Amino acid sequence: MRYSSLKDFLNRGGAALAKGPVALILAEDLVEVESTIRYHQLAGFRAVVVFAPSELGLPPALEDTIHRVDYVMAAEHALETAVNAVIDAAPGLWLYYGYNGEYLFHPFCETRNVGEMLTFHAEERRDAMLTYVVDIYAGDLHANPNAVSLDDTWLDKSGYYALGRPDPATGHPRERQLDFFGGLRWRFEEHIPEGRRKIDRIALFRAKDGLRLRPDHTFNDEEYNTYACPWHHNLTAAIVSFRTAKALKTNPGSTFDIRTFKWHNSVPFEWTSQQLLDLGLMEPGQWF
Repeated sequence: MRYSSLKDFLNRGGAALAKGPVALILAEDLVEVESTIRYHQLAGFRAVVVFAPSELGLPPALEDTIHRVDYVMAAEHALETAVNAVIDAAPGLWLYYGYNGEYLFHPFCETRNVGEMLTFHAEERRDAMLTYVVDIYAGDLHANPNAVSLDDTWLDKSGYYALGRPDPATGHPRERQLDFFGGLRWRFEEHIPEGRRKIDRIALFRAKDGLRLRPDHTFNDEEYNTYACPWHHNLTAAIVSFRTAKALKTNPGSTFDIRTFKWHNSVPFEWTSQQLLDLGLMEPGQWF
């Protein structure tokens, strides 16, 4: 079903929010929107809501399986506006949000779907899950000038680190919260605004009254921003993302400084959860 605006979706799109988990895909441009939709449908989401430019063309058979909202992502605070509106409309529902050209991986995703994972996560009394945004990029930028290729895909195998997240009120690190860095945002940080260099995102969460997503991908409930509960490690997931590579190669201020994204720590991405687990880019917790 197609909706002319966010308001139209909130008025008529109740069927999309009847049962979770629901994936919210925010299309900033027209690159790999179709593959992003199909991937998250196969991942086990009950519904996929796509916020996309009106000029996006999709196969009719695919468009019939999604809830499509005409939406302009270039508007200020477009992400938070869309996600927070859905939060208000769907209290209690598990939601995921990501952009086009991003693909959610969780431990054992080849044999267990996202709903099974979130059932386990909820049983551990968790209402949110930390995800690492792992940059992926085309190996050959001459063949793929926008740095996007599903067939020639690479990622950094090392160079990731975390720092304590200070509480502005006290100056001391917040309990069970860290700021994570690495990938292209770290290697090409001179082209990335300081406030956008983190690679952590609370992309899977349970909506509730009063919950608000903030511009830095954190929530106004600080427990949602933690990586684990107090008593043991919890599941984490990873979002492999072309978004940073694409931005660096399409932005006139950076594109001519970058001949390749590959370096001595680049490895081919195998599109498997096991590779991400082996690299320490997500955590199975107590889920075996």
